[in-house]
Amino acid sequence: MHTLAIDIETYSSTDLMKSGVYKYTEAPDFTILLVAYSFNGSGVDIIDVTEQPEKLHDIRHILVNPNVLKTAYNANFERTCLSKFLGIDLPADQWECTMVRAAMCGLPLSLDMAAKVLNLDEQKDASGKSLIRYFSLPCKPTARNGNRTRNLPMHDPFKWEDFKSYCMQDVRTELAIREKLSFYTITDKEKALWALDQKINDTGILLDPVFVQNAISIDAINKERLTTEAIRLTSIGNPNSAAQLKEWLSREMDSDVSSLSKKDIPDLLSATDCDVVSRVLTIRQEMAKTSVKKYHAMLNGICEDNRLRGLLQFYGANRTGRWAGRLVQVQNLPQNHLSDLELARTLVRTNDADSLEMCFGNVPDTLSQLIRTSFVAGEGKTFIVADFSAIEARVIAWLATEKWRLDVFKTHGKIYEASAAQMFRVPIETVTKGSPLRQKGKVAELALGYQGGANALIAMGALNMGIEEKELKGLVNMWRDANKAIVRLWDVVEDAALGAVSIGGTPVSIMHGIRFFVDNDILFIELPSGRRLSYIEPRVVAGQFGPALTYKGMDQTTKQWRTQYTYGGKLVENIVQAIARDCLAEALLKIDAAGFKIVMHVHDEAVIEIEENAADLEAINRIMGEPVEWAKGLPLTADSYSTPFYKKD
Repeated sequence: MHTLAIDIETYSSTDLMKSGVYKYTEAPDFTILLVAYSFNGSGVDIIDVTEQPEKLHDIRHILVNPNVLKTAYNANFERTCLSKFLGIDLPADQWECTMVRAAMCGLPLSLDMAAKVLNLDEQKDASGKSLIRYFSLPCKPTARNGNRTRNLPMHDPFKWEDFKSYCMQDVRTELAIREKLSFYTITDKEKALWALDQKINDTGILLDPVFVQNAISIDAINKERLTTEAIRLTSIGNPNSAAQLKEWLSREMDSDVSSLSKKDIPDLLSATDCDVVSRVLTIRQEMAKTSVKKYHAMLNGICEDNRLRGLLQFYGANRTGRWAGRLVQVQNLPQNHLSDLELARTLVRTNDADSLEMCFGNVPDTLSQLIRTSFVAGEGKTFIVADFSAIEARVIAWLATEKWRLDVFKTHGKIYEASAAQMFRVPIETVTKGSPLRQKGKVAELALGYQGGANALIAMGALNMGIEEKELKGLVNMWRDANKAIVRLWDVVEDAALGAVSIGGTPVSIMHGIRFFVDNDILFIELPSGRRLSYIEPRVVAGQFGPALTYKGMDQTTKQWRTQYTYGGKLVENIVQAIARDCLAEALLKIDAAGFKIVMHVHDEAVIEIEENAADLEAINRIMGEPVEWAKGLPLTADSYSTPFYKKD
């Protein structure tokens, strides 16, 4: 097949980082400035659209030719911009994203860092950022620049030539990455899934702009009211100033208050019996709640038809292949536990701030819980929200062949109760909802499946549930004793990974067809679906408890590329989450093939927009729960509900 590698430079007065590419291309002044391309890997050519726009016809026929594979780094940007600018449909299944290929091989998502990690001869031009600022973004009008708001090529011809070179170099770098990673085969299933991902992002999900704007307005009114009250109570000039408030609190409480972090305020509240101090601390808690950031992000990205697009990044979490959130970060939306979600939503939509506070109290917390409901079905339509039940717990039970757990999932599915019954050796009927035993079973299930210990229980909130610290070690031991097959799985996976790295090219196989092998200095874990997880530059080193495995990856805290340590439980977590992702992928492809319109998906749930009178929960549940061909014996079930707005049921 012929290939066209392409990179473009653009201009728009809309902020791309805040608004996303779909809103970016809707700006009246959006335009393409440069198009650099290489046909079949030959030399790189460039079209200066500002000077010779008619030359775009040189590649237009190639762009619409289904027999030419179009490639780009972050292809969604090129495909969306070219489609909008040229007024043509550019089907995603005729494109391949080199950024996704890099992510599949365990590399960073940025072109610059991927090229550096691969140590390529063709590196990204470091001058690009300043050139983009000059030509692709609006400029501040000054007397010196004639009060213009945009820089054109004629304003600095030398920089413009540099910009052309920069654009062409991006194509060379992308080609070099593709060549370096050409040994890696992307499965047909993953190609189809990326095309579906683009379709979902292109479709977007409808927002209720009146609701969103009123939520922001109510938050502003509430903050002004709280600030006024805090000034009245403290006589502080700026009660939002942590330094001023700490000084006032230290004086009022007759003790040094050095921190006002979220975790410290409950302790301060319990340490005072002064009503005024308590109220000031409560106000601080409310004002610290960042309840409207996501509402602002929604307005930044909303398109002309009130749909929000580009919410999902395919393979954004390259350790597992899961999607990552973009713009609004739908992967970490607050849950909703309000007594009457619909009433709260109605009060916001009618801009009734007083009634909202009267009915629900804490306004920032209420607005936070309502964020999901900003997403609405279109007129005459409804959402079906369908999600897998306890998918990770099911997958790890299936992987380890933990029989009692599989029996639970094939019958009643009450894993928290069953876990407590196994741990404490009591009949499951005695473990009731809200009982201390169920709480212990729940926190153990959430914290311990991936080789976690007492600290994992604490991180999962065990102490806040009333479990005493002295109980934690015993809980860990009881859970592991009840789940011997899972404990064994940690060792099997770690031994397989260490063995594959130690012996080089010979694959090490374990249960369910999972294979570990090293190729091109990457440790691959081939999953039951045929997809592979990647760990770059794997090494066996001396560890605290014997041989240990390291690889190169992105530190999630520092965002630096560095050596990472891993172990059996962590690898099991990667594998389990990756298999859960592949189960969702299978379901999404089947739902789409059945003619349903997917508008979003979050973690293990799909959000489908459907005609209101055609809502078919059973059909969706049936599709989600269908046996997966490559995961025989994995007991999958799904729950779904119909709703006019998105929520957590």
